[in-house]
Amino acid sequence: MTTHTDIVAQLQSRWPEHRVAPSLERIRALTELLGEPQRAFPVIQLTGTNGKGSTALMIEALLRALGLRVGRLSSPHLVDVTERIAIDGQPMSADAFDALVADVLPLVELVDARRIDDIPMTFFEVITGLAYEAFAQAPVDVAVVEVGLGGSWDATSVADADVAVVCPIDLDHTHLLGATPAAIAQEKAGIIKPGGVAVSADQRADVAAVLARRAADAGVRLLAEGRDFALLDRTPAVGGQVLRIDAADGPIGDLFLPLFGAHMAANAALAVAAVEAFLGGRGIAPDVLAEGLASVSAPARLEVVRRSPTVVLDTAHNPHGVGATLAGVEEAFGFQPLIAVLGVMADKDVDGILELVEEQAQTIVCTQVASTDRGLPADDLGEAASDRFGAERVHVRASLPDALELAVSLADEAGIAAGVLILGSVILAGEARSLLVGDEGSDEGDQYARPDDPDSLDRHDDPDAWGEDA
Repeated sequence: MTTHTDIVAQLQSRWPEHRVAPSLERIRALTELLGEPQRAFPVIQLTGTNGKGSTALMIEALLRALGLRVGRLSSPHLVDVTERIAIDGQPMSADAFDALVADVLPLVELVDARRIDDIPMTFFEVITGLAYEAFAQAPVDVAVVEVGLGGSWDATSVADADVAVVCPIDLDHTHLLGATPAAIAQEKAGIIKPGGVAVSADQRADVAAVLARRAADAGVRLLAEGRDFALLDRTPAVGGQVLRIDAADGPIGDLFLPLFGAHMAANAALAVAAVEAFLGGRGIAPDVLAEGLASVSAPARLEVVRRSPTVVLDTAHNPHGVGATLAGVEEAFGFQPLIAVLGVMADKDVDGILELVEEQAQTIVCTQVASTDRGLPADDLGEAASDRFGAERVHVRASLPDALELAVSLADEAGIAAGVLILGSVILAGEARSLLVGDEGSDEGDQYARPDDPDSLDRHDDPDAWGEDA
């Protein structure tokens, strides 16, 4: 009997997301065979270096508060691939996912046989086709879609975005997208297409100029943060923050967002502007806006996953994201001292990340991602950290459970004001969340599940097929 694990393994034996096959021809061939499901609903598409996932979750929450049925395609996933395809705010069940794969896979194999660019369909291309087909079958009123990598040639761009949302653009994946933010913006701006509207977060001047040119060439309106919408004010609060946003109908305040950090508040303003653009420029009623933002849940985004001492989990994995995360931790928790647990992919800007972490963390525990050989070995990370922190402030534990146990022990010894921050990789965040939260989705989960625990690391799929932002 073929199990869900078998089906996922079959999908993940394909060309993974961190290997690039820049073409839309394979996904176009599949969607043609499926009857163009991506044209059965309007699409809000998101690109950017950081913030796509949380902004997509906020857009989804606002649309659902408006009474719409929403499909959401996200990447990468934390634990199971089914997280990537959500309908009505819930990931597909394993049974529904497996049935969908069984229906679509024969068509995928037909595309494979064509050997377009001499490679079969990639993992991400298949997932994108599955998502669009699932949304069409549901059917959904609107789909919220995160790009996997870039924009112009990302598989999700087989659909034409009614609203193209550009989150902050900075340096990441420079070996694939370009050496400067402006060069990266050229590729990401490809989601802006004729017939839609573009909405952009606050950007560097050179990035903003690229987006403005693309919008002008496509003949679409570009709504820019600071000019067309804005976060006016925010106040930290218990369990999150209270926002005041300049929206389509004017300023709206007393909006509770159950997430921490200035970057999350900015993402909320961007999400509101995106939904109002989708509504043709109409404002969202204040009570609906408040309901939508208050309902947002964003796992592994400054998420408290343990108490006494407090342990916070985040997916930040590049200097731009790490800087925002550290500022959020300082504001929301003010740990004294802060113990960082860090594990990164070998292709990331390790020195840039360590420089930022050293400014705020008194101690660092260097670990590594257990379930992929893409991770930087803990010893190598520890050596780099010692150059930055000094050897006396650095600990190395290759095993994530051991690293977590040590970090919590150090925080316990340091007193009630101490705390732990886990960051550096989406895959690491998924592994840590499995260890600390398990299946309960709260901060009361197992504290130190071991790798042989059935609710621990072996729950993960092959992370080599996980997203560009691992």
